[in-house]
Amino acid sequence: MAAPLDFDVLVIGSGAAGLTVALQLAPTARVAVLSKGELADGSTMHAQGGIAAVLDAADSTEFHIADTLDAGAGLCDPSAVRFVVENARDAIARLVGYGVEFDRDEASANGEQAYHLTREGGHSRRRIVHAADATGREVETTLEERVRETPNIAVFEHFLAVDVVREKDERGRLGRCVGAYALDRKKGCVELFRAKAVVIATGGTSKVYLYSSNPDSCTGDGIAMAWRAGCRVANLEFMQFHPTCLYHPQAKSFLISEAVRGEGGKLRLPNGERFMDRFDPRGELAPRDIVARAIDHEMKRIGADCVYLDISHQPAEFITHHFPTIHARCLELGIDITRQGIPVVPAAHYTCGGVMTDKRGRTDVPGLYSVGEAAFTGLHGANRMASNSLLECLVYGAAAAQDILERLPKMPPPPELPVWDESWVAEADEQVVVAHNWDELRRFMWDYVGIVRTTKRLERAKHRVDTLLSEIDEYYGAFRVTNDLLELRNLAMVADLIIRSAMSRRESRGLHYTLDFPHTDPVAAPQNTILVPQGFRLPAVD
Repeated sequence: MAAPLDFDVLVIGSGAAGLTVALQLAPTARVAVLSKGELADGSTMHAQGGIAAVLDAADSTEFHIADTLDAGAGLCDPSAVRFVVENARDAIARLVGYGVEFDRDEASANGEQAYHLTREGGHSRRRIVHAADATGREVETTLEERVRETPNIAVFEHFLAVDVVREKDERGRLGRCVGAYALDRKKGCVELFRAKAVVIATGGTSKVYLYSSNPDSCTGDGIAMAWRAGCRVANLEFMQFHPTCLYHPQAKSFLISEAVRGEGGKLRLPNGERFMDRFDPRGELAPRDIVARAIDHEMKRIGADCVYLDISHQPAEFITHHFPTIHARCLELGIDITRQGIPVVPAAHYTCGGVMTDKRGRTDVPGLYSVGEAAFTGLHGANRMASNSLLECLVYGAAAAQDILERLPKMPPPPELPVWDESWVAEADEQVVVAHNWDELRRFMWDYVGIVRTTKRLERAKHRVDTLLSEIDEYYGAFRVTNDLLELRNLAMVADLIIRSAMSRRESRGLHYTLDFPHTDPVAAPQNTILVPQGFRLPAVD
């Protein structure tokens, strides 16, 4: 291993949250950004819908707050919701300042062009600012351009973080986070990055499921690393399944934006019958958990492989203008959405829980921050409302950066740290073991810990994951680390956390639905599900 790479701040992850942190820090601090693949390979690039913000006179922050609290099924932190909503305008303004171009309506009489705002499930008003149906692409590519042209930011692509590092005192007690080990995926060696502060912005855990709308990078790496480092995690039972992922053998993880339903798209059975009104008076505009369960129920009831999302009643010009990416991709597969319905199925989409943080992105470990989908801030509660996620990345990314900048002058440099030693391990002898365990994990998570759960299914999943964790731990200790082994290790760990969280919630609420406890507990103050690592003491709050 080469000499340690030293920076003021290490950002692990390169989506909207991580790049926001880096850009906000860069005028003052030397920043390293680690990306698992290419800089733009994460979930942000694939976000279609948009960013929720109060930008219309007919809307208000109180409406946005109320909608978010309603979707969160009693578990949102009202102060976190207000913090995010009230900072939404500034977040949009920063993006525009970076060069992000959102869709606008025609010029008004005074020559000004207002943003074109769409509406999505759970929102009572039009408040989704967007760039056609590829908002994530516009945001990610623009942020990437700004990052690459900023001298104080060093980009390390194709680096997979192994674990964060905490310093130890003379008694061996763990202290602040001072860096991370990361696998150079191209060279196959592990490098040491030292930093005064580390930010986890690695995204969610949706690849723990067999079917997901997320890119392959979403393997829960940051959540698993933070847990191993001594951070609490919360509400990991609330996994959001997007109701409408394109169902086609040649389409991998292609999402059909919620904005299609926001603009009048109707869900239909193969015989053309609508069904959402039987499940919720809001029909297709009900929150995602309700829509996903309705689709799952109807598919199982009639034995269908998929249902259809139909917007063909809208003018063809309207469809191609608002949804050019979806129209083009479907057309490539022989589906003309101006004339026929889109075959769709639910798929794992968003991790509502994560590493516990405060409003400045700080975790339980001094010097370690978490932002974006990897973090639990209290915003989403038991169910994320559409287009609040990119907003959370932007708001908490800026808040974490501000906190780091305020503390950085007083942070001591990281100490000498041991290099990564693989001199005593062997080359992996049976890669088929890793591949088989990966496949088994994702299948039993889909079957037993999916959209609809039971106690027996969860118990079966827990038994299987315990066996896998033991096998993986033995394998990890004996062989040189590889990309697949590290991802499997992290996936198995977050799977265990998800299962344990789900087993502890003996009610149905938001995204967690169990047939054994189908009703929501009527308690006045429902509790978050918080897991605490064994053997770690929580730090004093300053």
